[in-house]
Amino acid sequence: MALMDRLPKHLFTNRGWGLLAAGALSLGCAYVMGRRDLLSLAVLLILLPLVALAGVRVLKPKFQVYREFNPSTVETSSTTTVRLAIARSSSATGQVIMEEQLPQRFGEPPAFRFPARSASGGTSRYEYHLRSGKRGQFRIGPVTAEFSDPFGLSLRRHAIDDGDLLTVTPAAVELPVTGLAGARGNDGVTATRIRANPSDDDIMTREYRHGDPMRRVHWAATARHGQLMVRQEESVTTPEATLILDQRFTAFASGNGSVFGSRDEDSDLVTSTNFEWTVTAAMSIAAHLAERSYSLRLLDSFGGPAFHRSRSAADPDAEEFSGAGGLQAIAEALAAVELSGPRHVRPDHHRAENGDHKSGPEHKEGTSGAAGAETADSPFNDHLMDKLSAHRLRGPLLALVGNLTLAEARALAPAAGYGANAFAMVVTDASRNTDQVLEILRLAGWRAAAVTSKTRLTSAWSAFDEGGIVAAADAAMDVRRGAAVPR
Repeated sequence: MALMDRLPKHLFTNRGWGLLAAGALSLGCAYVMGRRDLLSLAVLLILLPLVALAGVRVLKPKFQVYREFNPSTVETSSTTTVRLAIARSSSATGQVIMEEQLPQRFGEPPAFRFPARSASGGTSRYEYHLRSGKRGQFRIGPVTAEFSDPFGLSLRRHAIDDGDLLTVTPAAVELPVTGLAGARGNDGVTATRIRANPSDDDIMTREYRHGDPMRRVHWAATARHGQLMVRQEESVTTPEATLILDQRFTAFASGNGSVFGSRDEDSDLVTSTNFEWTVTAAMSIAAHLAERSYSLRLLDSFGGPAFHRSRSAADPDAEEFSGAGGLQAIAEALAAVELSGPRHVRPDHHRAENGDHKSGPEHKEGTSGAAGAETADSPFNDHLMDKLSAHRLRGPLLALVGNLTLAEARALAPAAGYGANAFAMVVTDASRNTDQVLEILRLAGWRAAAVTSKTRLTSAWSAFDEGGIVAAADAAMDVRRGAAVPR
């Protein structure tokens, strides 16, 4: 039996190998004894398994497989039910052993017989459950079937479908209510009156639009601007929030400067522990604000759509999301978002933190002179600022960023002036000193906090209320009025 267990099982069954062994033995006896009848028996015993092997290779039974996930997308640590419906589309008969192929994280693949005892109308139905502790997109299937000839001599296993993708989204953490959103009504809307221009004449005015009644023309503002201006009456609008999601390799590097992104074997995502905390925070904040009827806008650190590189995003170029559908789109896009960009820490990373900004990539990327202009390849550049300016003061601005150099902190700092309130979570390592980075952000008007992957998200969120929101709002207003950002 030990010898039989060592023989390959994908060619012949134990019965087939036994016939081959008997045929070889008969062939040897026929040669030694000179018996023709033994020679005929040997040929029969050897040919029969070989013919059976050729038959299962040539005659391929065909099946139709329908696979359904319920729910179609599942949160981490939640269970989804997989329903399989399999029907034979060829005229072959007999039982077949089938197995659903699964990624390793889901455990042993389920095996079943076809047709099932409860088969009806030629279709067999099966059901099993899956749960994943990590987000991502996972290939479920294909179903492999093990076929045998009528005599049970030969075996063949092959896939009868291509499988389907299961999307596992990050689970949102319920966040406590804070003063982040500012004043708003019970229905989630907010009264909008003050505009970005600080002039008293312009606080309640806007450009004339076709159809505006002439009685609303503000003549003083019209004379000032040289074009028709009308009084901006109080209007009720949907509140807006902008979330900056940092996805750079260098922002989530480990302190030793090594390659820090690890590629998950099952979902094929490049990520890190800190980035996973960031993704969970983004999902939780989006859910928290969506429940309060906020319209959400998500950008990356370069001003592009936050999910431009996410393989699970339904629309990778989308930036704005609203309602339950928008929140679901965010969840699905976050399922496969990963780190991108250079995979090693810049050699001058620590030098930049120590104040040397005259050499290395930071200098080459455009931090020249007092202007500090950034190139398109630099994070928190003019493209991002233009995007934020287009929605100036329409709602809170939140930034989820990784490790920042002092130059990157200075580049991000002025963005606080574009939000009604500005909040930043700097996800870093416990061993890294972020005091200078946080000081730069806070002086510019950000409510900034440093967190690690071990920080409770609810505690980090509640920390924004400590000390009051008013101080941050006042600091941000100083920036809008022209206060200098420290460089």
